[in-house]
Amino acid sequence: MRGWRRKGDNVLAGFEQQEAAVVRGLVSQVEDMLRARAEEAPQDELSELTGIRTGPSEGPDDPVLGRLLPDFHRLDPDNPSKEELDSAAALRSLHEPEVLEAKVGVAAVVMQTLPPDGGEVRLSPEQADAWLSALNDVRIALGTALDVTEDMPDELPEEDPRSPHLGVYHWLTWVQESLVQALAE
Repeated sequence: MRGWRRKGDNVLAGFEQQEAAVVRGLVSQVEDMLRARAEEAPQDELSELTGIRTGPSEGPDDPVLGRLLPDFHRLDPDNPSKEELDSAAALRSLHEPEVLEAKVGVAAVVMQTLPPDGGEVRLSPEQADAWLSALNDVRIALGTALDVTEDMPDELPEEDPRSPHLGVYHWLTWVQESLVQALAE
């Protein structure tokens, strides 16, 4: 990939076919997870009448979704009160649908602007913001799946099954940093 660069109000980059396939594949996987979570939302007559959507009141069991959709309220880790639990459930139920919609929306922007066979990508500032969000979501998901920590070395031994995926994680970090730098120019 040629790093992102600014040209007028837009930012541009070139992606090889394999790079485009990796980004599209990972974004699509995250998007699928988020859509599946959205489909779990309870359906009720009041929300259909009022247009007020509600989501699940409990956080996801999946650790990747848990990182993508964290609690909206910090709980006392040792002994959460009933009020804290009720507040956290209410906030999740009210706000998770909007968060899911936003995350699925930024994924869609990446899928629309990145040609499947690679090539040049030209983004408006709004599209670039969507890319940053989508890349962040992919990095969070991949980092959680790989159990990436601050102490983790940049490279793992070849026999570690996470090794090739860690390289993808670092490459995505570079893609995101390159985009941030181009936007700051």
